[in-house]
Amino acid sequence: MSSHQLLIELFTEELPPKALRRLGDAFATAIVEGLRSRGLAPAQAGHRAFCTPRRLAVRVDDVAQVGESRRVDLKGPSVKVGLDADGQPTEALRKWALKQGATTEQLTRASDGRQECFWFSTTVPGETLDGCIDALIAHALGRLPIPKVMEYQLADGVTCVSFVRPAHRLLVLHGERIVPAQVLGLAAGRTTYGHRFQSGAELEIADAAAYVHVLERQGRVLPDFDTRRARILSQLQARASELGASLGAAADLEALLEEVTALVEWPAVYVGAFEEVFLQVPQECLILTMRTNQKYFPLFDAAGRLLPRFLIVSNMEIDDPSLIVDGNERVVRPRLADARFFFDQDRRTRLADRVPALAAVVYHARLGTQAQRTERVRRIAAGVAAALGADAAHVDRAAQLAKADLLTGMVGEFPELQGVMGAYYARHDGEPEAVAAAIVEHYQPRFAGDALPRTQTGTAVALADKLETLAGLFGIGQQPTGDKDPFALRRHALGVIRMLVEGRLPLPLPALLDTAFAAFELEAAQGRTALEDFIYERLAGWLRDRGHSAQEVAAVIDLRPADLARVPDRLAAVRAFSAMPQAQALAAANKRIGNILRKSGDAAAAALDDALLTDPAERELAEQLAGLAPQVGHSIDAHDYAGALSTMAQARDAVDRFFDQVMVMADDPRVRANRLCLLARLHGLMNRVADISRLTA
Repeated sequence: MSSHQLLIELFTEELPPKALRRLGDAFATAIVEGLRSRGLAPAQAGHRAFCTPRRLAVRVDDVAQVGESRRVDLKGPSVKVGLDADGQPTEALRKWALKQGATTEQLTRASDGRQECFWFSTTVPGETLDGCIDALIAHALGRLPIPKVMEYQLADGVTCVSFVRPAHRLLVLHGERIVPAQVLGLAAGRTTYGHRFQSGAELEIADAAAYVHVLERQGRVLPDFDTRRARILSQLQARASELGASLGAAADLEALLEEVTALVEWPAVYVGAFEEVFLQVPQECLILTMRTNQKYFPLFDAAGRLLPRFLIVSNMEIDDPSLIVDGNERVVRPRLADARFFFDQDRRTRLADRVPALAAVVYHARLGTQAQRTERVRRIAAGVAAALGADAAHVDRAAQLAKADLLTGMVGEFPELQGVMGAYYARHDGEPEAVAAAIVEHYQPRFAGDALPRTQTGTAVALADKLETLAGLFGIGQQPTGDKDPFALRRHALGVIRMLVEGRLPLPLPALLDTAFAAFELEAAQGRTALEDFIYERLAGWLRDRGHSAQEVAAVIDLRPADLARVPDRLAAVRAFSAMPQAQALAAANKRIGNILRKSGDAAAAALDDALLTDPAERELAEQLAGLAPQVGHSIDAHDYAGALSTMAQARDAVDRFFDQVMVMADDPRVRANRLCLLARLHGLMNRVADISRLTA
């Protein structure tokens, strides 16, 4: 039977916009996988996913009415069970063969990888599309990443079903033919609905191939998500260009563009405006309320300053949009007025005067209030500032004021503006610019890829803030478990790592953790160890994500280098060393030495006795180590890690001769201890930059 396109559409009430693309992609993927697994669609069959605010759909090419028959090999009893002592079929084998519709003579014998078994080969008829369509769709719906399930009653007033939103129409076409499917109490047909306001009541789809054409021409619906998104972006850019404006940074548009695409079926872009007096409010506030609350696109001039205009993405394309524009302008005006009111009111109270009120704000039930947290951050920041040589007074003042804007009306209305508003209010109060900048910077980096603090004061407070969070929560046993991380501790740890590594800050991690835990009155020994492990684990993962191999990362991180700023240099040196011809031999020798030392325990002598070096090969190795050690040390002191490993590579021949000619575990206990001492020295020198044993192939 010839194949056709298969179209499946589930028409619903408005779907959650932030989840729409994921729902559409998941629905299409599950349907395609189900068809392929049943032999109804070839592995290379193309498909197209569709999703709008009121529908999930997929169209799959080359779907057969009946799947191809498949040869199936069924495994039966083992030969030991299937044959008796005389080699005749047992009752168990005969019953199994009868169950398969076969005789014992039709069975074959072959190994299953562990033992010889009986097998029966048969041909299974292909599944029919009509026979499996209900299960196929139900399985796809069950796999959807639904944020929250709704239970609703069907028209019969009795039956209840569950889905992300109530479903009202099911369309299933195989070419021109309706496939008799039933899902969520709906029977499949060939009709759907177009635009809620700009289309007729029903649309009839004559053929699966006509779906997009009918929806676009008759229904005023763009069913393809990416097509709608591209049209919206094109219209936004065109309108902005007409006004001599820009939409701002592309990265800032992504989330809003995705959400707006999920809210409209036939997009049209119009221009709105607001009074210039609102521009007296910090533009971050206006931008946030327009984007977050109203789903508008603010416009900017060439210098990045906010303009008193914005773009509206409407679901209605009409000749005279004046009512739409006027309605949106009337809606946004009170929002902007609220922002202006909060800004004016907040400035009546100095930021410093709000600090005492932090004592009434609970930070964590076991860690006290925001006021107590602020004092801990100040103590940690003082230690960081001293180590960095930062202005101690500026760092302390910024740490003291950093959380005060949590008590402002603006941050209460827009929590996303924490730090940003604190900086505005600090400048208004006459605080030093270094303090104001640090208040906003101390939250950085807020997310993966976010900018690091630019100022030394901001860096000191940012480190202190993140270290306080990590130390406090690890100290009370609240570390992340599995994929649960309610306090975003992985993000905080990554922020510390990025500041130390990318900022090349000469701050030893163990000392920072000591400073952080010293700010708490907690029994934190176990928590400190767990936090240190956690940070090194995060560092290893971050480095692997940046393109370093697992072996390179393990070689460096397993030694727990205190100075994270130098980790990239060590990794570069390890990579260069790995390319040297001596690398694999020395790495293997290093691993062998480590094993010997572990097995010998504390048997090595405390000091090397030259008088006991009787074998020429061990004397040669000792002499070479004595000569190389100062060179390696000098290179490491100069942070020339590549030079240190290159120098160490010169010992390769002496190491090889030692293992070829010297019996380490000699009968004489003094000689044995002396040779173990020599190996311990070699092992220590080899591993001053990295654990090169991790580089073995």
